[in-house]
Amino acid sequence: MTSQTVRPGEQMSMLTAARRRKERDELAAGHVVDLHVVGGGVTGVGIALDAATRGLDVALVEAHDFAFGTSRWSSKMVHGGLRYLASGKVGVAWESAVERACIAQHIAPHLVHPFAQLVPIWESTPTGQRIATRAGLTAGDALRRASRLPHTRLPAPSKISASRARELVPTMNADGLQGAYVSWDFKLEDDARLVVAIARTAAAYGAKLITRARATSVTPAGAVIQDEFDGGEFTINARQVINATGVWAGSLDPSITVTPSRGTHLVLPASLLGSPRASIAVPVPGHFGRFVFTIPQFDDVVYVGLTDVAAPGPIASVPTPDADEIDWILSILNPGLDNPIDKSDILGTFAGLRPLVADPEHDGATADISRHHLVTGKAGEVITVTGGKLTTYRRMAQDAVDRISDAPCQTRRIALVGAGPAAPAVGVPARLQRRFGSEAGLVASLADSNPHLLEPISKDIHSPVLGVEVLWAQQAEAALTIDDVLERRTRISLVPADAQIARPMVVQLFEDVHAQPPVPVG
Repeated sequence: MTSQTVRPGEQMSMLTAARRRKERDELAAGHVVDLHVVGGGVTGVGIALDAATRGLDVALVEAHDFAFGTSRWSSKMVHGGLRYLASGKVGVAWESAVERACIAQHIAPHLVHPFAQLVPIWESTPTGQRIATRAGLTAGDALRRASRLPHTRLPAPSKISASRARELVPTMNADGLQGAYVSWDFKLEDDARLVVAIARTAAAYGAKLITRARATSVTPAGAVIQDEFDGGEFTINARQVINATGVWAGSLDPSITVTPSRGTHLVLPASLLGSPRASIAVPVPGHFGRFVFTIPQFDDVVYVGLTDVAAPGPIASVPTPDADEIDWILSILNPGLDNPIDKSDILGTFAGLRPLVADPEHDGATADISRHHLVTGKAGEVITVTGGKLTTYRRMAQDAVDRISDAPCQTRRIALVGAGPAAPAVGVPARLQRRFGSEAGLVASLADSNPHLLEPISKDIHSPVLGVEVLWAQQAEAALTIDDVLERRTRISLVPADAQIARPMVVQLFEDVHAQPPVPVG
């Protein structure tokens, strides 16, 4: 492999339509890259970053948009693998705990926020379940300590009174409530935002990242690409190809058999749950270590999940939950609340696909991707990586790139864009500081000539998205379409009624963006 010496900041991290065309033209002209990555989810962009920081010349293509597939349908958590401890998968839990510590302390501390999870204790809670819960939380905290994540970032587990539990989750069922066990983990500001931050960081190290570009055929020496934004067809020439297309991996690698399972979440108004300040985890009867849980968000909504059902047949570009899944989630959640949630209360739903993969290198054994990741192939072949989970994306990328490079992995401590020391935040909205970290001031500066851009685009939607966020998405984050903004850069579309209201405002801002001065780049 050839090498290049690139330090962050020497290459622009800003992803624009103009940059896309320039890099596409370079590739179409015959430029040979060291590594071609197919797929722009969290795994694909993680591979691009890992390879670029090892000095490889990298080109990534994504058929749709960054985080189009499974990566945007997660529970929006960076977790330490407590659920895997419950099923005895200590190794997987340890990997999750280590990667959680890397993300929280070095990679993206600006995008993760600690939150409390309450496991209620009612008079009816069996003694065995109480003992097992305490033991699990103690073991999880031991993993936290072993991963060197300090308690200042995640407090130790504890037990609280019924009154305190009701303060944190006001609608928790008070009938027979004796208290709650408290554990701590991280929730993401947004999973799609993490993916975009990784992509831009990879771009800062010189990676070429092209969305709306579909690989129609792949060989170990590259791929034929259909440009679905500008039109036309071109070929990427590469010394190595990695297939990181997730649930679609089998379409490029016939040796991989993928059988998706679907995980569904509901979106509820926070007011319906008393605007909770903590998550409630309601045990699923008959399933040790499995819960239906709520995750309060900053945008006045609460996510509730999660199912795990087979999803046979053709793989949907955008999965949708069925009525039985919604009924099941409510049937588990409602006994834990004072007042039951009705279907009419639901603002929106979302579902993601988890593949189940048969590993051809291990006698066809099945790997559950919610627990394990799989890398097949070697240098000179098309390498496929699939499975895993959001929290362990970095380790998946490392394992894949290790198959083609002897250079040491650098990504354990490489900070993503926005993770650096923040400048004084005078006059910068707290929302921008939370979502963009040290870049918040730069985002806010897009309103210098129009202060109204620091106001919400609509007061009639749950998410108080600011006008500058839409401009930034187009000028820096590779948002090429209106749906890129609504679906993935802001997540407004998680509440369909909100998307309908916001769409005309986003369209207008897209039209106005050309009148804005270019974003200053260092």
